[in-house]
Amino acid sequence: MSAHLVDTGVRSPAHRNGLDQILSNPDLAGWQDEEARRLFFAEHDVHKDVPLLTERRPSMTLEDAYQVQWRGAALRIERGARFLGHKVGLTSEAMQHQVGIGEPDSGILLDTMAVANGGTLLARKLRTPRVEAEIAFLLGDDLVGPGISDGDAREAVSGVCVSLEVIDSRFDLAGITLADSVADNAGCARFVLGDVVAVEGLNLPDEDVAIRVAGQTVGHGRGREVLGDPIRSVVWLAERLAGFGAGLAAGDIVLTGAVHGSIPLPRGESVSASSPHLGSVVLHVS
Repeated sequence: MSAHLVDTGVRSPAHRNGLDQILSNPDLAGWQDEEARRLFFAEHDVHKDVPLLTERRPSMTLEDAYQVQWRGAALRIERGARFLGHKVGLTSEAMQHQVGIGEPDSGILLDTMAVANGGTLLARKLRTPRVEAEIAFLLGDDLVGPGISDGDAREAVSGVCVSLEVIDSRFDLAGITLADSVADNAGCARFVLGDVVAVEGLNLPDEDVAIRVAGQTVGHGRGREVLGDPIRSVVWLAERLAGFGAGLAAGDIVLTGAVHGSIPLPRGESVSASSPHLGSVVLHVS
């Protein structure tokens, strides 16, 4: 069953807090639309690399890259996908070292990328997939920058869960830059959410999240690996969106980034993530 037909329990936010405006940018440059379409259609040919965007357009800025990403999301929404939230990536030293990029980035989550807890993913639909264990938040209130504090973000969050994110790239990763990653939706291909629990009383920086393949632990890390506290991913994201005139909305899901270095997604195995207070999440790979 394809990911968008699975009932994940996640519902689209009632509104998108300015995101509609940046997804339908009337001032989008022609080349940005062209590159977004190139990446969009590349999803259907997993055996073909797309040349790095920054090699073909060396003057491209990070802001240009986000415009390409958002146009790509808009193309999918025009075809029936539903917006669910955001992912923040490269928030731990382990991931930054692994990829060779020294600052966070973000991408868009759509229902076509969601797999139900305990669901199955067909690995052949992806190019070079890897998987990460993360902490994810559900927003209960809007959160709009600038000037967001950790406390503001904690008040806006209504729930938290453990999650798995499957990352992939339509680029050859050799020489990839932050702008390339951003244009390619920060590498986000699929995600799985566990059961959302109340955040009150939890010490998330100390929460130890483990990832297992076929029941064997292959990686783990505490919440503090993510910018010192996973709530800071939400702060970073709200401030980033504020720079484009947008913000986070009640109902948004935010993946906060891996607590460990990503691992290759194993075919024919089950991958799980769990932590003492957030429960578990499982993905079967075929």
